[in-house]
Amino acid sequence: MNVPAVETQRAIEIEVRNLNAWYGKSQALFDINLAVQRQHVTALIGPSGCGKSTFLRILNRMHEMIPGASLAGEVRLDGEDIYDAQKKLTDARRHIGMVFQKPNPFPAMSIYDNVVASFRLTGLKASTAAKDAVVEECLTKAGLWKEVRDRLQQPGGGLSGGQQQRLCIARALAIRPKVLLMDEPCSALDPIATGRIEDLMSEMKQRYTIVIVTHNMQQAARVADKTAFMLAGELVEFTDTDKLFTNPDDSRTEDYVTGKFG
Repeated sequence: MNVPAVETQRAIEIEVRNLNAWYGKSQALFDINLAVQRQHVTALIGPSGCGKSTFLRILNRMHEMIPGASLAGEVRLDGEDIYDAQKKLTDARRHIGMVFQKPNPFPAMSIYDNVVASFRLTGLKASTAAKDAVVEECLTKAGLWKEVRDRLQQPGGGLSGGQQQRLCIARALAIRPKVLLMDEPCSALDPIATGRIEDLMSEMKQRYTIVIVTHNMQQAARVADKTAFMLAGELVEFTDTDKLFTNPDDSRTEDYVTGKFG
């Protein structure tokens, strides 16, 4: 049965069209076309230097902050180009949150203030009562509330590595984004903390669209609904995760997932 085009479009949260990116004169991405489905986990895999993190930063409008960096093409969120001249940087940041490879809470800032820090960064204003509610809600969604509810005024830097990463997730969720980008969120964590973050991703996709960059192919296989394989700045293959790992269409994908290079 054919799916009506309008229904297919509703399922798409982010659509990237003819995306090219440069650092100075060096081209990092070549004609990327990719549609990220709503309330799915999409993983980006590939060897170091293939353009995964560049692609992720472009989705959050971070690429343009790098001196000499440039891009061409479109990134559409719910059909609207986030790079349109009429769009402000903060417009994209309110809808597309980011969690980085290394947990980066503001170390001297309290756990409470870390969660609501994104309000100030994006220009959102809220009452104390509203902030209290957001802190509890987002720490709960990040699986951290029960662990820290009695020490919200203690420094975020005093938490363990896994807790700090979950605090960063709570901070990203505080602005109620549609999309959560995660750049190697478990690479600095131990296996137990990694498992908690992976479980959290499975829970969060019920509310959010998640795009994750990972070098860990087993992690992609565990958490992702769709997986994209990138190589030398090109999108080689993008399909259902099970298919990509068991029956890829491109021989380069098969070589990578079977460990022949990488």
